[in-house]
Amino acid sequence: MAAYGLYTHIQSNKRRSVALLIGLFLMIYVLVFAGALVAEVIIYGDVPLDYLLRAAWLDFVKALPFATVGTLLWILIAYKFHQSIIDAVVGASEVTRKEEPRLYNILENLCISRGITMPKLHIADDDALNAFATGLNEKQYSITVTRGLLDALNDQEIEAVLGHELTHIRNGDVRMMVIALVIAGVISFFGEMIFRLFFQGAWGRSRGSGSSGEKKGGAGVAIVIALVLIAVAWLLSVVIRYALSRQREYLADSGSVELTKNPDAMITALRKIENRGELHAANSAVMEMCIDNPREGFADIFATHPPVDKRVEALVNFAGGHDPGPLEIAAADEPAQIASNPPADGPWAGGTQSESAKPFLPGVPPIGGDGPWGPKPR
Repeated sequence: MAAYGLYTHIQSNKRRSVALLIGLFLMIYVLVFAGALVAEVIIYGDVPLDYLLRAAWLDFVKALPFATVGTLLWILIAYKFHQSIIDAVVGASEVTRKEEPRLYNILENLCISRGITMPKLHIADDDALNAFATGLNEKQYSITVTRGLLDALNDQEIEAVLGHELTHIRNGDVRMMVIALVIAGVISFFGEMIFRLFFQGAWGRSRGSGSSGEKKGGAGVAIVIALVLIAVAWLLSVVIRYALSRQREYLADSGSVELTKNPDAMITALRKIENRGELHAANSAVMEMCIDNPREGFADIFATHPPVDKRVEALVNFAGGHDPGPLEIAAADEPAQIASNPPADGPWAGGTQSESAKPFLPGVPPIGGDGPWGPKPR
């Protein structure tokens, strides 16, 4: 079904996400069959291939309910404890309005403006510039930002980043990503277990069994089939996770502009975050949920986020933003620009208004700039 405009793109992505998640679940069953095939080789050795395949299929049918229940149990555990696990990985903790009034007020204003239930706020003590949202329902949703992001971005840019993460929550991206990562974790677990089973049992036993009897050739082919199934399941899980998140970043950027009415703030936030978002304590699963997941070279093939240049280009072309190009971030001990050029904010000054003097409310023109009654018509 074709998509026209932001909201139809959101609905289209949701439908694709459900289909992709079903595909991920089916990959677990593929791994179960591969494991059954390896187990049959261990038990019967080098017997004909058709016998191994039939026996593996019967084992698969018997194991299917247990695999389903086990996967659902895994998801239930993640449902209850995924936030605690992520906080422990990145070193984040929940904060209140009293502890972080600046961040709390910006998020609260955004939520009130659109009637959105306010998510919890977490701060990670990391110098990297990044943010991500987690949760599976309104009671669990939370937004985590790094200390480095708070120190480097001004209020308008922080608002844009929070709008980006709120859009992920509104669009259901966060819920889909958490479920996808949980199921992908199951695939990784099953794949590793089967590989260990193969190298520790099937390989040695199948070789031993063939040394004293007639070789039928079935065990070797069965092992190859099992390894191919495992590799395909793993590769498809990577591709599906890539498809779930990459295109959604464009929608989240657009949603942030819709919330804040400030495309330039989203662009400058992305430019400041660019190449500064690597959370060294976080694994790849957590990085996939961040506003930026930097990859270089060959790793970019499996990048879960579009390049910042592409995202900025979309905001310039479709939201009317202005790209300043790559930005340098001043050190904390450097004086602010307003201190070195104080006349810029005066009522009759001809300079550009400083970031700190810009109003918080999006869409309200700043006072001053070109004259005592605001900017002159261009």
